[in-house]
Amino acid sequence: MNREQSHQEFQRACRVIPGGVNSPARAFGGVGGEPLLIDRGEGPFLYDIDGNRLIDFVGSWGPHILGHRHPAVIAAIEQALTRGTSFGAPTPIETRLAEKVAAAVPSIEKVRMVNSGTEATMSAIRVARGFTRRDVVVKFAGCYHGHVDSLLVKAGSAATTLGVPSSPGVPKGCTSDTICLEYNDLVGLEAMFQARGREIACVILEPVVGNMGLVLPKPGFLDGLQSLCREHGALLIFDEVMTGFRVSYGGAQGLFGMKPDLTTLGKIIGGGMPVGAYGGRADVMNCVSPLGPIYQAGTLSGNPVAMACGLATLETLEKTNPYPQLEIETQRLCDGLSLAAQQAGLPHWVARCGSMFTLFFHGEPVTNYTQATRCNTGRFARYFWGMIERGVYLPCSQFEANFVSAAHSPAEIDVTIAAARDVLGSIG
Repeated sequence: MNREQSHQEFQRACRVIPGGVNSPARAFGGVGGEPLLIDRGEGPFLYDIDGNRLIDFVGSWGPHILGHRHPAVIAAIEQALTRGTSFGAPTPIETRLAEKVAAAVPSIEKVRMVNSGTEATMSAIRVARGFTRRDVVVKFAGCYHGHVDSLLVKAGSAATTLGVPSSPGVPKGCTSDTICLEYNDLVGLEAMFQARGREIACVILEPVVGNMGLVLPKPGFLDGLQSLCREHGALLIFDEVMTGFRVSYGGAQGLFGMKPDLTTLGKIIGGGMPVGAYGGRADVMNCVSPLGPIYQAGTLSGNPVAMACGLATLETLEKTNPYPQLEIETQRLCDGLSLAAQQAGLPHWVARCGSMFTLFFHGEPVTNYTQATRCNTGRFARYFWGMIERGVYLPCSQFEANFVSAAHSPAEIDVTIAAARDVLGSIG
């Protein structure tokens, strides 16, 4: 595969952008080499600037559940652009998207639009602390909630890939009220609540983790977590930036029948535009300015072009209901990957939830951060580059979830399975 133009453009970027990228998750730090620079997307495909076509299982890290350049989404953006790009004033389309979100997610009675998942989680934490008048936040190792100072403790995503579980520049005081526990460890959580329950403002987690690879909650973990929060007066925050409208139309909480107190959203609700949101119980959200004393604001929040993109995405999902087919094709892909790894004699574990999945190079079930970090990342790097050479674009880290879109046909799934069989057989 020719990558000469990508190489030249990446070197150019490195001269003016730290590491040549605007997010470390794009830096290929977990697999070595240099990233491909992308020219355009179309349906299930990406085209790099060297003209290579790749089957895309990144989907802009989750938003493109409909595939790239879906006609309804592009038409909505184009129509919104004819009115202008930003007004710094309320518009009707903000309300329409908020209504759509509230109708889909029963736990959300009111919602505030922001510009990113990080901003959503940062705001939700502030609201939880302000509402409960407590300071302590409980999170779980390997759950990534954006680059929020107080949550950048044993974070997943690129922080795991790069071996940086915390970051210089974060004062000790910012994390002194953050408690980090092991995901799926209900016993440890019970002990923490017994010891410090009166101090805990909230527990935040990805109900289905996508930032240490895909990790599912054990049976009873989420229910037990919710019961503990209610018993001790703490708020439960589901970070569904990744899983919202992805694992089901109602997100992970719809899949598991849960009603957290607050939910953070992003990715799909923006359809590829920079959009985040946080919402939940009306009595909690009514504490947010201008109704209440908890301050949060944003000049570009509710941007009309971004709102149009997100609304068109959700309307298309509701109208076409691609979820049953996504389940079928993603399961078929996972079965194919597992069989290929088995035939190659490679220790592995394949995890799936809806249209999210991860092939772990680890011989046992991965249920927490400690187990995830024991994966053979060198083997993953060889797998990643082997798939690139065969025209399949995967997340550039063992610790990121993969995404199937409604634009992936059975033919693309077949090609991917065949490529994986070839690659895994060669690295076994």
